[in-house]
Amino acid sequence: MKTLLTYIVLLITPVATLLAQNPITEELVIPLSDPAKPGALEVGLVNGSIKVMTHTGKDVVIEATSGARGMAKGEGSKEKIKEKVKGDNTAASEAQSSGMRRITPNNGLELTAEERSNRVKVSTNSHAKAVDLTIKVPERFSLKLSSVNGGTISVENVKGELEVDNVNGPIELTNVGGSAVANTINGSIKATFTNVNANTPMAFSTLNGRIDVTFPPNMKANVKMKSDRGDIYSDFDMDIDKSQPQATRSSQSGVYRVTVENWVNGKINGGGPEIMMKSMQGNIYVRKAGGK
Repeated sequence: MKTLLTYIVLLITPVATLLAQNPITEELVIPLSDPAKPGALEVGLVNGSIKVMTHTGKDVVIEATSGARGMAKGEGSKEKIKEKVKGDNTAASEAQSSGMRRITPNNGLELTAEERSNRVKVSTNSHAKAVDLTIKVPERFSLKLSSVNGGTISVENVKGELEVDNVNGPIELTNVGGSAVANTINGSIKATFTNVNANTPMAFSTLNGRIDVTFPPNMKANVKMKSDRGDIYSDFDMDIDKSQPQATRSSQSGVYRVTVENWVNGKINGGGPEIMMKSMQGNIYVRKAGGK
């Protein structure tokens, strides 16, 4: 039976730190069960950013920062923060005068990491305050990353299967290898691949933002692209399907509707696994590495 290793950090910050607006920073080092094999990382945040990069070590190193930045994003301007602190201090004084004492932590950061068979799962209390994570992993690692409110998700130099979801922020994949599925609602997607898996489909989609992806020159793929309010550009010698757009007919309560699917379909280097790109408001760029 594989051993489950759990690492928990709970930091409690006094009021003086809140008044000084100093961030809280903590680091965890997570050993892998078998460092010779590829690993996997799963991180989900409600508020905050995630940055994953490689290092030459065999462990997973997690640096979590919270405090001033999180308070500013969640509570508003400095004036509002001061006003809230003043109000909290008044309430605390009233409680103390009546013989009561505060036993709950103030502005603490909770970080939990679990490791089982080279799979690391990271959890935080980011629902209460913004937490920025900087995580270092070995090069061969698969990632499942997500954030909801206002954070950037970035990955550098990782080789593996990447699954990235962001709601209110951009996605940046730099010099990655393998495959990726990247989706965001309000934000752009920018990715640069050094190599791709030969038989794995990929997808990139955003509601509001551009999609800009650079692939190796020898990549083989069937591409399916659509931008409702934008243009599509590529410097690949792409074999475009020039057939008429497919029309979908439907009826409901006597009302008939015809929808024209204006997808652009093409093949790169003779075709291969499907790569889908879709943006409702923004241009799509399919670039060839080393292209002008």
